[in-house]
Amino acid sequence: MTSVIPAPITSVSLLVRLRDARDADAWRQFVRLYAPLVYRHARRKGLQDADAADITQEVLCAASAAAGRLSYDPARGTFRGWLFTLTHRRLCDFLDRRRRAGTGSGDSQVMRLLNEHPVREEADRWEQEYRQRAFAWAADQVRPAVSDTTWQAFWQTAVEGRSGDEVATELGLSVAAVYLAKSRVMARLKQQVQRWEDAVGA
Repeated sequence: MTSVIPAPITSVSLLVRLRDARDADAWRQFVRLYAPLVYRHARRKGLQDADAADITQEVLCAASAAAGRLSYDPARGTFRGWLFTLTHRRLCDFLDRRRRAGTGSGDSQVMRLLNEHPVREEADRWEQEYRQRAFAWAADQVRPAVSDTTWQAFWQTAVEGRSGDEVATELGLSVAAVYLAKSRVMARLKQQVQRWEDAVGA
């Protein structure tokens, strides 16, 4: 389903807002989108919950420290690409520190997992999970604004992949009404993603 809407890109406005440590709303939005990405990346590499939480905190603190120097330059890639690189490096640093301290029985296995896949594959997985987060955010905004029937028509056809005929019968709608509902919800999701681009960023 996440391919239905485009992935947002980091907006200049969010980068500017993040320079102000007092802008709690900008940081709350930033954490809401990116903290789960960082955490899941660490967990996928085999870290325990507490260690993954530590990595997440380190990455967000590093991003906070760098916020004053952030500037949007599309030629240099996306902000989320920079954050992925930062996360990967912090994870390697974290494991190095643990090895030097002689702790962590699973560190060698985690380091093997870090190195066994090309970074490109990991970046693609990061992008996929980011798109899922962006869709979830957009869906949270749109779902309360449409009727349950309209949402179900969209969800069952676009997300679950059911046929328009089957959904129409189940919901008591015409097939045309099902596809109209799907189209309208899709349009609203795309509008929300555009809002994210303009105000929240990627």
